[in-house]
Formats: sequence, structure tokens, C-alpha cells
Amino acid sequence: MGASRVWQALGLHASLQMTHYAWHPARIVIVGAGHVGATLAYSLVLDGLAPEIVLIDQDQRRAEGEAMDLNHAVPFSTQCRVWAGGFEDCAGAAVVVLTAGAGQKPGETRLDLAARNGAIFADVVPRITAVSREAILLVATNPVDVLTYAAWKLSRLPPHRVIGSGTILDTARFRHLLSRHFGVDARSVHAYIIGEHGDSEVPVWSLANIAGMRLPDFRAAHDLGPDQAAMDGIVDDTRRAAYHIIERKGATYFGVAAGLLRILEAIVRNQATVLSVSSLVPSHYRMDDVCLSLPTVVTCNGIERVLHLPLNDAEAEAFRHSGDVVREAIGRLNLPSPSGADG
Repeated sequence: MGASRVWQALGLHASLQMTHYAWHPARIVIVGAGHVGATLAYSLVLDGLAPEIVLIDQDQRRAEGEAMDLNHAVPFSTQCRVWAGGFEDCAGAAVVVLTAGAGQKPGETRLDLAARNGAIFADVVPRITAVSREAILLVATNPVDVLTYAAWKLSRLPPHRVIGSGTILDTARFRHLLSRHFGVDARSVHAYIIGEHGDSEVPVWSLANIAGMRLPDFRAAHDLGPDQAAMDGIVDDTRRAAYHIIERKGATYFGVAAGLLRILEAIVRNQATVLSVSSLVPSHYRMDDVCLSLPTVVTCNGIERVLHLPLNDAEAEAFRHSGDVVREAIGRLNLPSPSGADG
């Protein structure tokens, strides 16, 4: 089978079929060796996804200590090399993961971090792209939708090469809570949180299902009466999960690291996985110039395509409101014009 037919069989966009990047799947760079960055690096060591893992942090000694500790875990897992490096090590990376920035404190919202972490990105992103125009940027720092947009503007990369972790964790929390309520494995629950990774996030109830059965049909088939109060509680617990965790242990990092690992796997192994990640919203949602989360096909090219969900009227309105919230926060940052982006 010829190359073009292979692309067609995979169902990839014609606009990307002839795109050829200098692809180096061996190296993943993590910028920020705090809780999230170090936990992601540990997950990568155990998973064996990357033969080379580089940690970059403004606190060089911390990055060195994390790298030393991680290397001592290598003999118990898959052979790889971990080191504390500099931005020059982004050259040849498949993906650069951005976890650097101030963390959310008790009583703060994610949007409260926008100015502080936007300033950090204004310094860090150009230093990455100065040595690497091939790597995909994966943003985890909050507010993730605002900073995904900022990373796109600052990097001047094509929008499909800048990805935010978005609502991948909110979606996991939502599915976990639904699985407990309905008594099934969370992996058997198919439901999404879209929009902002934050207080305006939107549960897509109209499409949520278990084994292909919409939730009202599943309840009826198993003699479970309607329980709107429980569903409202699940949404509230999903939305406020980070606040509860931060109040108890100071930060969240296990769940988001697992979500980042899943995104990295989809990229490095070219899996065409549907994940609720943040990216520039396509025109068919009638929203301009904003990054939000939607179910998205992720491949070695980054964002392969954003799915067009048949939202009901209430969900569509809530999604537009979420976009307004994020766009307002973006507007408070002093970002360059996207006109110089490569594609």
C-alpha cells in the first residue's frame, strides 16, 4: 500500500498528509520540575515511553536531584536516560511539556494565576522555539486554556502543534464519579467535560453513555429511578475536585500527570486517540480566537482534528459562555499577533 493510501486508510486530514517533520520520538523535555513535572517524569520512567527524559527548572539543583532520584528507579523499569538540562536540550525533542509556573493556592481560582504564569511563558516559550521548531508543545500550567493560547501566540507554531491538557482530568473525574454512581468500571463510562478547565467547564450530559446507552436509558433498563440531585452533585464534585484536594494536600499532581502521560502516548505512538484536550476552537463552533477543550483526535502531528459535537441548546450556550470567560482572561495578557505563525 502506497504512503498516500495509508494516510487515507487512517482517515487523516488531506492538509496534513504531506506534512513531514523531523521527528525524534526518543526525547521528551519537561519544563518545570515541581510536583506535576516530577510526577510526570516518574510516570514516563515506569511506562518506558521515552528513552530520553530531560528536566528543566529555574532551580537547577532541584532538577538535578529529581533526575538523580529518577535514574535510581530505572533499573526497576525500562532502560532510559534522565538528566537535568537546559533549553538547548529541547533540540531534537518530540514533545516539550510545560508544567512551569505558580500553583493554585487554597481560595484561588485557576484564572487568578494568569498574569503570573503568563509572564513565565513569555520568557520560556521563545527560549524553547529558538532551538526547536519541530517539537509539539504540551501545556499543563494553569490556567491551561489561557496559557495554551499564549503558547501558540508566543511560539508562532501552527495551532495543531500546541496542545493543552485541558479537561482531560475533569473528564476523568466526571467518569470516575459516574462510575461509582452507576456501579460500573470508569473505563466503561463515555462522557466528556468540555470548555474551560475551570469553573465554567461544561458537562455534556446529552451524549454521556454506558455501553452505548444514554444515561436515562441505562437507568430505565436497570430500574434506577431519575436522580437529578445526584447528577447535580456529580457535576459540582467534578468542578470543585481540585479545590478539595488543594485544601487537604496543597496541590494536585497524580491525576494530571497520568493525563499528560496519556496525551504523550497518543502523540509518540501515533494512536489517533480521542482526548478532551485544549486547542484553538475550530470555526464550526462559531467562536473566534480562543482555546478550549473538546474531544480531539491526537496523533504524532498533534491536533489531527477537533470533533464536531451535536450539543443541545443549553450545552452550546454554556460552551459559548466558557469561551467568553477564557477570552476575557486572554485579553488581559499582552500577547503578540498570531499573524507570524507558521501555518
